[in-house]
Amino acid sequence: MHQNEDGLCVLFPVNKKGLHPDEITIAEILKTQGYATCCIGKWHLGDQPEFLPTRQGFDYYYGIPYSNDMGVRKETNRPPLPLVRNETVIEAPANQNTLTNRYTEEAIKFIVANKDHPFFIYLPHTMPHTPLHASEAFRGRSANGLYGDVIEELDWSVGQILQTLRELNLAGKTPVVFTSDNGATGAKGRSNGPLRGHKGTTWEGGQREPCIVWWPGLIPAGKTCDELATTMDLLPTFARLAGTKPPTDRVIDGKDIWPLMAGKKGAKSPHEAFYYYQMDQLQAVRSGKWKLHLPLEQKKKNWGEPTPDVPLQLYDLEADVAEKHNVADQHPDIVKRLLVLAEKAREDLGDAGRKGKHQRPAGWIENPRPLLRVSK
Repeated sequence: MHQNEDGLCVLFPVNKKGLHPDEITIAEILKTQGYATCCIGKWHLGDQPEFLPTRQGFDYYYGIPYSNDMGVRKETNRPPLPLVRNETVIEAPANQNTLTNRYTEEAIKFIVANKDHPFFIYLPHTMPHTPLHASEAFRGRSANGLYGDVIEELDWSVGQILQTLRELNLAGKTPVVFTSDNGATGAKGRSNGPLRGHKGTTWEGGQREPCIVWWPGLIPAGKTCDELATTMDLLPTFARLAGTKPPTDRVIDGKDIWPLMAGKKGAKSPHEAFYYYQMDQLQAVRSGKWKLHLPLEQKKKNWGEPTPDVPLQLYDLEADVAEKHNVADQHPDIVKRLLVLAEKAREDLGDAGRKGKHQRPAGWIENPRPLLRVSK
């Protein structure tokens, strides 16, 4: 999905913006192929009914519609953190100690209910976003404090879901993708080493993610792939696996990465370039092993003041994954090529106030209302 012209990124409760109803999700594509679709967990693409998963191709939704740190705050109109089933608040504030366990139960119930026909589950767990919470069964269990408890419970959750697939003889029919959305924060005890940076930055520590793909019989066990891929690639890849194609009436940034997933010999990334945006600002571009951090007068951040006077920097990610050694002076030809790619991105996606030709608007409603539990 191309970046929208409003710089859609983090959405807060009672926001006027959300995912535009005209956008096409993986769920909507799979529904055309007869799939039952379900979203469980954090949505964060708009909390108004018009923007909820049930309006974007999901038959069923159970979760919280934004980050778990966005509950009641002074001098705001934020409601108590809502737990939503479909479009109804069923608990507020949500008991966060139980969320991982309840998400797991909901996923398993959906699998069992739909075991005889195709289904798709999108399960964006609330944890380990802060504030951290674990159930009583896992609290105090790990050697790494509450964060360790949270991770152990997430590991248990994945195990329960995979075991259900095995017990129902669905493992050979069901690809499972486990990944994340950003690197760890800079909080004490969390590290993205040896990568530089953290969540909220365009260094590799904020952007590069682990990804595990499981499909017994079709994806070889124990194989690794270091080719560039992104979560945007899941839409065209899942469309292919479901026997259909992505929409052709718009630009789809993702590419079919089934050859990478299947471990096909000699498979290469389908991406000529990958672009690192911070909000609406293009900050870096990667092509193959080369990553160019663009020169910026003011480099935007998620938190704090912008960084002034950032110089042009080129890194060879194969030799220097930590982005420590700027080799721009040694490779002026590579710098020139990546600057051309950066300009293509600006024309297409925009850059810090510059509108791109393929940007589309976010969804918008004039009078948003807090999601509240309705008394019976």
